[in-house]
Amino acid sequence: MMGNFFRKMAGTTKSPPGVGLGEIFWSWLGAFLGIGAVALINYNFVERTDLVLLIGSYGASAVLIYGAIKSPLAQPRNLVGGHLISALIGVAVYKLLFPHLWLAAALAVSLSIAVMHATKTLHPPGGATALIYVTGSQKIHHLGFFYAIMPVGAGVLIMLMVALLINNLSPRRQYPEFWL
Repeated sequence: MMGNFFRKMAGTTKSPPGVGLGEIFWSWLGAFLGIGAVALINYNFVERTDLVLLIGSYGASAVLIYGAIKSPLAQPRNLVGGHLISALIGVAVYKLLFPHLWLAAALAVSLSIAVMHATKTLHPPGGATALIYVTGSQKIHHLGFFYAIMPVGAGVLIMLMVALLINNLSPRRQYPEFWL
């Protein structure tokens, strides 16, 4: 019985083939322009306020929406829904469990995964979005539920617009695979 358990960890398939230089270029260009747009707005306009626009989970979203554009996890429904749901969960859990940050962190991420599964919006960076709120600075905590709108909603929409433009410039790429 234990042998079967450990045999599962060997995997069942081989590593997928690499991608060509064209695919690498388009992925690079999308990530550069998407993160660049959000960072430019953050550092030139938003940083002067008490708001923030650039959060770490966008880096992982960039990998998906510019580098793995056919993945179900990279589609607009998952990108937007996964981040927004997780942001709201992160804020709510933090507010309920503030003195117990270890518990808030674990519950925010695990609950985000469960709700994303239930709503068909699974987007792995969403878990990071929830965790960023729980572990964030006073500047992030001061946002409260507005965190779901700014930075999360605004940043995700900027990155989605760039993904729609850049991913469809190449005749070999099409994004999205589905909306809803």
